[in-house]
Amino acid sequence: MHYTISDIQQILRAEWLRQTRADAPVEHLLLDSRQVSEPPLSLFFSFPGQRHDGHRYLADAYRAGVRQFVVSQSVETAHLPEANILKVENSLEALQHLAAWRRMQFHIPVIGITGSNGKTVVKEWLYQMLAPDFNIVRSPKSYNSQIGVPLSVWQMGPLHTLAIFEAGISQAGEMARLGRVISPTIGLFTNIGPAHREGFASKMDKVREKMKLFDTATVLVFCADDEKIDLAARDWLAEKAGRRLFSWTKTGKAADLQISEVEKCSNGSSRMTSPDGAVVIPFSDTASIENALH
Repeated sequence: MHYTISDIQQILRAEWLRQTRADAPVEHLLLDSRQVSEPPLSLFFSFPGQRHDGHRYLADAYRAGVRQFVVSQSVETAHLPEANILKVENSLEALQHLAAWRRMQFHIPVIGITGSNGKTVVKEWLYQMLAPDFNIVRSPKSYNSQIGVPLSVWQMGPLHTLAIFEAGISQAGEMARLGRVISPTIGLFTNIGPAHREGFASKMDKVREKMKLFDTATVLVFCADDEKIDLAARDWLAEKAGRRLFSWTKTGKAADLQISEVEKCSNGSSRMTSPDGAVVIPFSDTASIENALH
């Protein structure tokens, strides 16, 4: 799936500051002029900032061979004679919009993962388990921020049959934007903890903000033992017809998967038992057990 800078201009409805080759190909999104790998195929996004303003590094990226740029300020174009330069109102919103547009070109299962802890581990373990059966695209490392998520989603291609993306937030208003980029069909809520608590009025507010990731999902996986997540999940279920919950518990609450016992063995492994059988994992710490159950 190939795009040109003219395609990007139309998707973003951006203003041309300089147009030299409208059919120039775009395959990679670039934010750092020091990390240029395929400059003829790269589109450089300039993000404004007091300490690190990407607009200051246009010339560096140009010298590295990049010829396609997105800016949010008027810039001097004389020293970029062969460049295509698009101007948008907000570079971050443009990046997210472009990634969201690409996401909608694919109709495959997309797993969206959020929570205070365990996002990356659960994503990687799911990848390892499902890789024999699917061609998977996933978030690199812990790319779950307002910038990391669109870069992750941009990787989607026609050969992929499953996507797994993680999303993290630190304040109210952020998750709806990430939800539009990922548009998951399957949601997984790991847990809720004290991290970034200062950005929310209450723990429940933080849970509800994270739940916004799953607006497009039809299935939600979660632990029923957390009362606030359980309540938010029930509300999510009631909001739209056709949704389904899959929950697990270690305390005997009503849930789809009942874990009757977790035995920590002397060799550092753990045995988790349910009515359907037992699973042994080579970990005994609480976080790994929870991640494995998810």
